[in-house]
Amino acid sequence: MKDALQQQFVVARRNQILDAAARVFAEKGFHPTTIRDIARAAGLADGTIYNYFDNKTALLLAIFERMKEAVQQDAAVTLLTDTTDVRGFLKTYLRHPLSILKQDNFALFRIIVSEMMVNSELRTLYYQQVLEPTLSLMETRFQQWADQRLIQPTNIGLTLRVLSSLMLGLMVQHVMGDPTLEAQWETLPDFITDLLLDGVGNEPS
Repeated sequence: MKDALQQQFVVARRNQILDAAARVFAEKGFHPTTIRDIARAAGLADGTIYNYFDNKTALLLAIFERMKEAVQQDAAVTLLTDTTDVRGFLKTYLRHPLSILKQDNFALFRIIVSEMMVNSELRTLYYQQVLEPTLSLMETRFQQWADQRLIQPTNIGLTLRVLSSLMLGLMVQHVMGDPTLEAQWETLPDFITDLLLDGVGNEPS
């Protein structure tokens, strides 16, 4: 019982620190932020942070890990949807990461993406634990649809990487302050799905 309570305390304290770090990173940026800033935001002594995380990079990686787990949980829910409803599946699949991003703050996303460009550990973690599993899941689904003639057979791997790049580009463009994306962010899953399945200038099915 004591061990279980201790574990709960550790989890709660880690989340307390990560919540504070996410807020400060989003407000000040990754490099200007100090461990002292994070400790103050968490209401803790500086040394307490080091009991749980070695440095700022470890904090950022843990924040990223927490976001990844949220995406994976939503992806598991998506797997339960009807595999023959291509349009419904895609809308649900696209809605999860966009909603999570909205919830976790675009400013924090900006910090993670900018640091990913210069931090090989974070970049590798993103590819191996987020991008690669996501692409693998979608490749399986797209192949099933192609086999069932629900979609046109095509270069599935390349198609999904174009779609993934489109999503990332939209996120970056939102961070840059695009007013159209800011105003219509919630409509993107439906819009992208219809654009992907119906094309430009075609009547919706």
